[in-house]
Amino acid sequence: MFEMYKQYGWNKFIIVVPSIAIREGVQKSFEITAEHFLQQYGRQARCFTYDSKQLHELESFSSDAGINVMIINVQAFNAFKEDATNKAARIMFSARDDFQSRRPIDVLKKNRPIMILDEPQRMGGPATVKALAQFNPMLILRYSATHKVEHNKVYRLDALDAYNQKLVKKIAVRGIATKGLKGTNGYVYLEGIRLSKSKPPVGVLEIEQKTASGIKRIRKLVEKGTDLFVASGELDQYKGFVVADIDARGVEGFGEGYVEFTNGERLTAGTTSGDTNEDTLRRLQIRESIKAHFEKEQELYAKGIKVLSLFFIDTVAKYRQYDADGNRVDGDYARYFEEEYAKIREEQRTMFAEDEKYQKYLDGIETAKTHAGYFSIDKKGQLTDPKVIGRGETKGETDDVSAYELILKRKEQLLSLDEPVRFIFSHSALREGWDNPNVFVIGMLKPTDYEGSTVTRRQEVGRGLRLCVNSVGQRIDDPTIVHDVNVLTVVANESFQDFVSKLQGEMRDSLSARPRFASEDYFTGKLLRTETDETIVNAKMASQIYFYLVQNGYTDFEKRITSTYHEAKAAGTLADLPEELQPLAEPIFRLIDSVFDDTKLPDFSNGRSPKGNPINQKNLDRKEFQDLWKRINHKAVYAVEFETNELITNCVSALNQDLHVSKLRYEVNRGIQREANTVDDLENRTAFEVKENQTDTVDAPISTDIRYDLVGKLSESTQLTRKTVVSVLSKILPNTFEQFRINPEEFLAKAARLMNEQKATIIIEHLVYNPLDGQHYTDIFTADKKADISSAYEAQRHVYDYVITDSKTKRTFVETLDKSTEVVVYAKLPKAFSIPTPVGNYNPDWAIAFEQGKVKHVFFIAETKGSMSSLELKKIESAKIDCARKFFAKITNDNVRYDVVDSYEKLMGLVK
Repeated sequence: MFEMYKQYGWNKFIIVVPSIAIREGVQKSFEITAEHFLQQYGRQARCFTYDSKQLHELESFSSDAGINVMIINVQAFNAFKEDATNKAARIMFSARDDFQSRRPIDVLKKNRPIMILDEPQRMGGPATVKALAQFNPMLILRYSATHKVEHNKVYRLDALDAYNQKLVKKIAVRGIATKGLKGTNGYVYLEGIRLSKSKPPVGVLEIEQKTASGIKRIRKLVEKGTDLFVASGELDQYKGFVVADIDARGVEGFGEGYVEFTNGERLTAGTTSGDTNEDTLRRLQIRESIKAHFEKEQELYAKGIKVLSLFFIDTVAKYRQYDADGNRVDGDYARYFEEEYAKIREEQRTMFAEDEKYQKYLDGIETAKTHAGYFSIDKKGQLTDPKVIGRGETKGETDDVSAYELILKRKEQLLSLDEPVRFIFSHSALREGWDNPNVFVIGMLKPTDYEGSTVTRRQEVGRGLRLCVNSVGQRIDDPTIVHDVNVLTVVANESFQDFVSKLQGEMRDSLSARPRFASEDYFTGKLLRTETDETIVNAKMASQIYFYLVQNGYTDFEKRITSTYHEAKAAGTLADLPEELQPLAEPIFRLIDSVFDDTKLPDFSNGRSPKGNPINQKNLDRKEFQDLWKRINHKAVYAVEFETNELITNCVSALNQDLHVSKLRYEVNRGIQREANTVDDLENRTAFEVKENQTDTVDAPISTDIRYDLVGKLSESTQLTRKTVVSVLSKILPNTFEQFRINPEEFLAKAARLMNEQKATIIIEHLVYNPLDGQHYTDIFTADKKADISSAYEAQRHVYDYVITDSKTKRTFVETLDKSTEVVVYAKLPKAFSIPTPVGNYNPDWAIAFEQGKVKHVFFIAETKGSMSSLELKKIESAKIDCARKFFAKITNDNVRYDVVDSYEKLMGLVK
């Protein structure tokens, strides 16, 4: 609006919304952003909400010369007859004595307003479409994530773009499903897997136990060999339930972890075996939601971020009831919540015992006051199910004012840490406008696919996807941390696999309009934006991008983006673009990302995935590893002495041989209009065809008034003295130096790069390491509490229980290494173990101790690379590797071998 006013003078805007919730949200957005736009544009927009009882506002809207915005509900005008049953609509289209015998619509239409429709798919009925024309709008803009009808699309930000651009939260899912409902099996619920620094994984089960007072359900920690028959007090239903295996990594790549019994029963985390009912399922969901809340709250409390959890239920009676005298009585869900909250809070006190401020915060909140129901309120002041619209465009939704007053008018209060409410129970009919940025947990306490349901998983999850804000209202959207902080956990009422599969299906359906083929035709003509410039992709660039994808296996025969591309992008291991395209790398990868592929749907993390990689203390304490560690744990510094004349000679040789700058080129394309053009030809930009191309170069030097300090620029870029730079430039060939006049900027950039490469080479040749008294201690091997081990390798000989790898080469290497009988123990060296080099610190991959007598070199430090050719390794990597050879040779007196390998076979060839 501000930009349209600035550029074109347009100043009358009407925002049409389908519901009170969205109206309140729009009004709040204008209030919050007023100061921002005042600073940026030097003016404020006059914004008001249409009220049929305050028609004088329309006078100000029409007469004011500034930016004027009216927000109006569609119900206020979508029946444009004077005898319409809708009172508000009747006022809009009737002459009013209190409005100088004018019709409000006539006053508005004379302004030729710009109409902005928020969620237009909910205003597509014939009556609304016909009524919109009565405003005589200059143009209509439609904003929605789920358009039913597209009208001249000018911009798209779909669910995939929003996620990849980190504009919404990342989603984690905790699934709860019932398995094996045979009626005679014992009840077993697997809550999750616990990891320990010194012990194997244990399962957390809920089972039934026979006691003196009867059968009750208890939580039980189990390990391999635990017999549930014994643990239950010898209940016959648990015969055969002996724990055979516990795996923390999960099954089928979902990372949920599982416990398997000798009778063949296997439970993944969050699943139930045996007889259960809906009440049990809902209690389990509430329990998991509270646990997820505490985990997130403990993490974010110190950052001043209020954590909220939202429960969707289908009827108020399950949360709140009233007796005959109108007194409040807790429903089942409120009772389950308070019971589970009290238990979990006590169970987890040890997790945050050291955090005194957080402990004090929790102690100051009463259990009964930390949850609230946001529902409609009847005339008696009692919570009631909202009035659900039974027909029309908003069928199945609620538009009840009393409910909106609570959840919307108190939105800012809810974000305050002083407000005790942290858990919200609300109705499943709530849709757009009800989202709060600090919802971090959503519990689905209702059937998801019941008949007649019009609310999808995607819509319900969407209530918690906005990026959070802290206590002073700052949005937490720094790209480097946004998806560490902003993670929404959904506690589903179905298995993780089922929920994620269906959610991704809904997302895939919403992306049907996306391009699906990575072709040269698709790339050609696209606009690439950087922070400083804009570039149109020409035919040559499109060919280069497409060839890059083909060459690296990033597109298949059908021109679809492959999973190889997405995996490499996620791991940060994408191949380099051609050199001339590298300045445009960021927008080019955004362009590639715009091509839709099923494999690129967000990889929802499993909220139950065990986090953490415990130390294998037994392996860490092995004599062989301690002997190896004593040899390599010394710290050192490097020193360099070299002859300047040698550097000058090498730089001169490199510049004469490899310095080539581009001459100015121009291209002439001669074309002609095709015969019998069609509208499609014009739309597809194919109405003309090129008949002839001609490219020429300009040999004349560039004419410019800019005076270049060539010596100073090169001295600054290479950190060499001006004297050394002058010596280099004075010795290069005349035709080499002449290239400076052809293209000064390119000459400077390429000359600096070549000289730096020579400097690095000669420094490394003359580099020596001097050991220091300091050492790395084994405490740098600490349990990684945040590691995601769902796809890690479970190791036997490693100093951690699991090995986390970032490439196929390393994964294959460690799988063979761990099974080798020659290997006693090995370690993936932590980042804290680093070697100083002139080109940056270097962290080797592996420290390996072999069995004495089986190999020639018992102690080995290995670097794994997919390519063994030094020409294919980047120069910086190659330089660090050369430094590492000198480092280990010096500090170990050649008692520890260091080398680069691409496989276990290559390693054995070096040690035997």
